[in-house]
Amino acid sequence: MTYDVIIIGGSYAGISAGLQVARARRKVLVIDAGLRRNRFAHQAHGFVGHDGSDPALIAQQASEQLQAYPNVDWLCALAATALRQGETFVVTLADGQSFAGSRLILATGVVDELPDIPGLAERWGTSVFHCPYCHGYELNGGAIGVLASGPLALHHALMLPDWGPTTLLLNQAFEPDAEQVGRLIHRGVVVESERVTALGEHAQVTLASGRTLEFAGLFTQPRTHMASPLAAQLGCEFEDGPMGAFIKVDAMRETSVPGVFACGDAAVAAGNVATAVGDGARTGGAAHQSLMLR
Repeated sequence: MTYDVIIIGGSYAGISAGLQVARARRKVLVIDAGLRRNRFAHQAHGFVGHDGSDPALIAQQASEQLQAYPNVDWLCALAATALRQGETFVVTLADGQSFAGSRLILATGVVDELPDIPGLAERWGTSVFHCPYCHGYELNGGAIGVLASGPLALHHALMLPDWGPTTLLLNQAFEPDAEQVGRLIHRGVVVESERVTALGEHAQVTLASGRTLEFAGLFTQPRTHMASPLAAQLGCEFEDGPMGAFIKVDAMRETSVPGVFACGDAAVAAGNVATAVGDGARTGGAAHQSLMLR
């Protein structure tokens, strides 16, 4: 059997894309490895109707709703390879099973590359974040630290005073010029030049001198890389974003490879649950419309 659309990735974008195709009464296969990018967070914010909800519960309920459609199959598995064979795409799982589809949607997501500081990875998603709109409000106006991993830290530091008094921890990763220093001063940002050696307790920063700083929360700028090799295997073009490369798509969310679409964090320079769902809906509709033209 050849599916109309195979979706690789069953998180928010992939599920949203699947709903559009399923409701068009097309045959859909979702292949999901089960590694949501936000699996470390306990609450999702900024998503209408679900503000403050457990992101795992949002994903579970969405998955159940999609799987209720009789024309949808769902596999909990890792898609290892994808290639084009004539007019179809063949996706092979890590266990060797293969499936064919007329269209592919890559909702494969990205992996965050965190600064290598002891104690940071353990606090990722609970007291160390990357999205102020997702987590800034819950800090209740408390002291905020911005842990620099590169020049993008300036953008973070200029934004975050709207959520609380902000300290930019340069950590030898970024040195603002005179104009940038002026902008930081204008926003009331304190600049700390000393190197960060460890994170402890909730969001306690230890500096090289042994001095400690207490924050309600920390924000940093992880680099990202593709969570799956499939886009590269298929020959999709990439674009450079502020955090890492992402899959290049056109206005209809189609990649440089005809018949292959992409959505969510893998195809957007930055995102959250709300933008992933919206992007998935656009992509699912576009993939379906491309089938109409066959």
